[in-house]
Amino acid sequence: MTDETPLTEQLQHRVDGGVAWLTLNRPEAHNAITPDQRDRMIDLLKAASDDLAVRAVVITATGKGFCTGADLRASRPPAPKPEGAPERVAGDVARMIRDGAQRLVASILDCEKPVVAAVNGTAAGIGAHIALACDLVLAAESAKFVEVFVRRGLVPDGGGAYLLPWLVGVQKVKELLFFGDSVSAADAAAMGLVNRVVPDDELATTAAEWAGRLAAGPTRSIALSKWLVNRSLESDRAGAFGDEALAQDLNMTTHDANEGVRSFVERRDPDYRGW
Repeated sequence: MTDETPLTEQLQHRVDGGVAWLTLNRPEAHNAITPDQRDRMIDLLKAASDDLAVRAVVITATGKGFCTGADLRASRPPAPKPEGAPERVAGDVARMIRDGAQRLVASILDCEKPVVAAVNGTAAGIGAHIALACDLVLAAESAKFVEVFVRRGLVPDGGGAYLLPWLVGVQKVKELLFFGDSVSAADAAAMGLVNRVVPDDELATTAAEWAGRLAAGPTRSIALSKWLVNRSLESDRAGAFGDEALAQDLNMTTHDANEGVRSFVERRDPDYRGW
């Protein structure tokens, strides 16, 4: 696969049974992500939020790497500058991070459908943060997670120092960031970064099973639950309780909430529609 390969092949997209599959497909580059792939993923996640036919999302990859970070060889040229201006001015790097890695991670956190990461191989740098921003993380036994930034003398981007303390203790976060050691899938699960580790040849099947269960569920209820959990990490008790009351009120206007109650009273399985 070359740089001339269509973007639709470099980041594949299909919808099957209410599940949108986003598959990074540059295995020769271990799925280091390009700016074009990043922007397409952001657009597809927004489209998944908007599309009532999509009720869950899976992010995965081909080959042996899930995503080994940003592909620096594919970086975009800087905007033109006036004659005599320095190559880099204050604000350039911050703008690049905001418009790039941070925007990608935010698109996963803000997606109104549950997002499952199916980590098939090494997830390093922004690749690790793509996975950790997902609502549920499945990892193949051969998968690894690496906070690679310190190895290059860099500071974590893509919200890494924001996401990691949600999942593990501060001391462990510092260990991961300060040393940049490779973490096996089993160790990642033990420390709470991963929901489940499965044999490599069962990853796609397990991801399809989990996503299918999510797609058959009460989509708006799940979206509001995701919103509540994400908000709770930044709220005090009064704010969290206020958000909970609002979510309850909004949810009780949905078909699925009323169907869930009716099915319980009628002693039958619910038929959730996603709205």
